[in-house]
Amino acid sequence: MKASNNPYLPYLARIKNIRDENIDTKLFEIEFLDKTLRDNFVYNSMQFIMLSVFGVGEAPFSISSTPSRKGTIELGIRAVGDVTNAIHKMKINDIVGIRGPYGRGIALEEIEEKNIILVAGGLGLVPLRSLINNILDNRDKFGKIQILYGTKSYDELLFKKELEKWENIKDVEVLITLDKPDKRWKGNTGVVTTLFKKSKFTADNTIAVICGPPVMYKFVIKCLETIGFKPNQIYVSLERMMKCGVGKCGHCNINGKYVCKDGPVFKLDEIITLQEAL
Repeated sequence: MKASNNPYLPYLARIKNIRDENIDTKLFEIEFLDKTLRDNFVYNSMQFIMLSVFGVGEAPFSISSTPSRKGTIELGIRAVGDVTNAIHKMKINDIVGIRGPYGRGIALEEIEEKNIILVAGGLGLVPLRSLINNILDNRDKFGKIQILYGTKSYDELLFKKELEKWENIKDVEVLITLDKPDKRWKGNTGVVTTLFKKSKFTADNTIAVICGPPVMYKFVIKCLETIGFKPNQIYVSLERMMKCGVGKCGHCNINGKYVCKDGPVFKLDEIITLQEAL
């Protein structure tokens, strides 16, 4: 079951669990009330849903859980506006509305038999977490995995326990950097591109996936191109204001491409000529 026949009609769902991830971000585990939908909800990593807080509004959120683990979906949500602040005030068993899934994510069969480098900045680790866990749940289908993750401070690190878990998996390397560390941090200091100096990856039989604030993209892409990556080896997830989620309202239009429908994940060669995209 992929989506409602009426794309504007949300499904009812309850909040099953809430977990603090950092100083302003929580992970919400959400379960559809309809058991049939709960058992058959299909999505790809890095797709998104539209979540409604009734009486407040609706906003898009990337799915942070992996399609390989069914029953619930997880959303990592930072409190930054009316809808997200309202969500942060909600409690377990409160009811929300869910539309979707929407957009184009990454299906595993697109990238199987490849080495994978995943580059996350800040909240970009939320959607990449879905892809990382999906890959690791199907570990035998992939080569080496490298995760480069950068964020501002120690208090803003996401998924600390999972980062440690990933680091202990064979042929998975996790490199982390902080822009403004305090004395608790013993690792790399600087923006995420400084991690490329420690990376041993080559472009041979490798794809890269980038997700984070738009300002970092051109710098990460430059690092990848220096290593030898071609545009068709680089996937980027674009952040644009989305409203309807189905390509009708035009809020996320970039020179004829709709981020909510044609993306949010694009290969670099699809958007390299779109000046507003990067």
